[in-house]
Amino acid sequence: MRLLKGNRANKLLFFTILLLILSIVIAGCGKSVNSLSEAGNTGQRSAGAAEGKAKKKLTLLYHFKSGSLDPHNDYIVLKAGVVETLVRMDDKLELQPWLASKWESVDAATWRFTIREGITFHNGAKLDAAAVKASLERGIAVNKALDTTLKIASIKAEGQELTITTTEPLPAFPSELVNPYSGIIDVAAEKTMGTEAFNKAPIGTGPFQIKGFTPNMEINLARYDSYWDGAALLEEITFKFNEDGNVRALALQAKEADLAFQLPAEMVDVIKQDQNLKIESLAGLRAHFLLYNQQQSALKDVLVRQALDLLIDRESMAKDVMLGNASPANGPFNANLPFGSQEAVQPLDTEKAKLLLEQAGYAQGSSGKLEKDGKPLTLELVTYKGRPELPLIAQLLQSDAAKIGVTLTIKTVENVDTYLRENNDWDLATYSNLTAPRGDGGFFLNSAFMVGGSLNPANISNDELSTIIAQLNATGDVAERAKLTQAAVQVIKTQAMHSYAVYPNVIVGMNKRVTGWAPGPEEYYLVTNKMDVS
Repeated sequence: MRLLKGNRANKLLFFTILLLILSIVIAGCGKSVNSLSEAGNTGQRSAGAAEGKAKKKLTLLYHFKSGSLDPHNDYIVLKAGVVETLVRMDDKLELQPWLASKWESVDAATWRFTIREGITFHNGAKLDAAAVKASLERGIAVNKALDTTLKIASIKAEGQELTITTTEPLPAFPSELVNPYSGIIDVAAEKTMGTEAFNKAPIGTGPFQIKGFTPNMEINLARYDSYWDGAALLEEITFKFNEDGNVRALALQAKEADLAFQLPAEMVDVIKQDQNLKIESLAGLRAHFLLYNQQQSALKDVLVRQALDLLIDRESMAKDVMLGNASPANGPFNANLPFGSQEAVQPLDTEKAKLLLEQAGYAQGSSGKLEKDGKPLTLELVTYKGRPELPLIAQLLQSDAAKIGVTLTIKTVENVDTYLRENNDWDLATYSNLTAPRGDGGFFLNSAFMVGGSLNPANISNDELSTIIAQLNATGDVAERAKLTQAAVQVIKTQAMHSYAVYPNVIVGMNKRVTGWAPGPEEYYLVTNKMDVS
């Protein structure tokens, strides 16, 4: 358990005391936890019931905040049930129709989609191929990463038929349209409202429409009664943001939230003790890993990256940090997937790490620190609180690195994506991402290892890997794609382009009053028309 055991015991004691205080405060004055309860809180539900006019409401607490609801640059509007994509993934990670009822390949670079009849946007405007065309064109114009991924050369709209031609053959093109940034919106409404206003209340086709938005705090959602797949069972949803995992856990326990996402693993057993609450912890499609900024001189050396990879105690991270709510990683893709690596998980090996650093020219100085040209090996490690285990993973790595004379300074930031892209003085970062959200490795490989990719802030590139990815993009055969993906993973691991730590479970706290809903491994579809409360 190492240094984490004492910290966790102290935290649990702290939480217990804090919960006791909170329960007294809530009972006495009806105040919310950390101002988390406004519209849709338990007190309001009770008041409404007393008047006989109770509305079905739900409060959801999410672990990342959003300052804008631009549907083509922020995925939260899809998760909130406001926009939808042409196709989606089901719980078996198979591609299914959504706004498109069907599609077909016309030739190697041309696809024809049939848009469902009878769908309207929240303002009543009809969804047809022309509206989809305008939305996709807007998306690739305002999001370079989406443009790079979709590789659209032209779009033709006629009635409900949409024909898309790509700049090169893309056998997996339909799966790329699962991308949350390809959500379909009413561009005509944006022209009327103005972009600034539209990005605070985008007009989509989902089961809920936006009635209010407080940047970085919450979205107020109201049922769209004319939703094409049947009006939602809930009338209102308050979609709140809070990046502090402890606050999310406390809000759930205080019944100030009905759903709380990505709870700290150390709070799972505590929450389970409440007979009105339950925890859903399921294996997902995500990896926690280290990003290396190869633009920094030390990290350009593959020996340094390989040494850092050997300092990751994957077993301890899964067992002691995640408390069993994760499994050790041996690459970007879970070994249970057909294209995942079948190699054994790399164990912690501080001695071998030190030897590699010595080969890279580092030697132990008089202070006991590893030095090169008289300068100690000191690296900045960036982390963030949105996923509460990542700072703990950073601390564990810092501790093991110190044992061989490597100094890691930890810097905690709020918006990690913005920070990594706008700054170049970081060396490595803890990161987390869905690596196979579409049941295939192509998305992650293109996004994380191609220059300009949405998950490649340091613009790392490798010729051998790029060649394999290009072959993957041009291949439709499933078995061949799996082989190419595994070949790509081998290059990534050999070159230590990333270091993969664990495959975390999706951990969601739920009030048992929530029915008709369960978390999915893809983490995309949070708000649905089927979710309900008793």
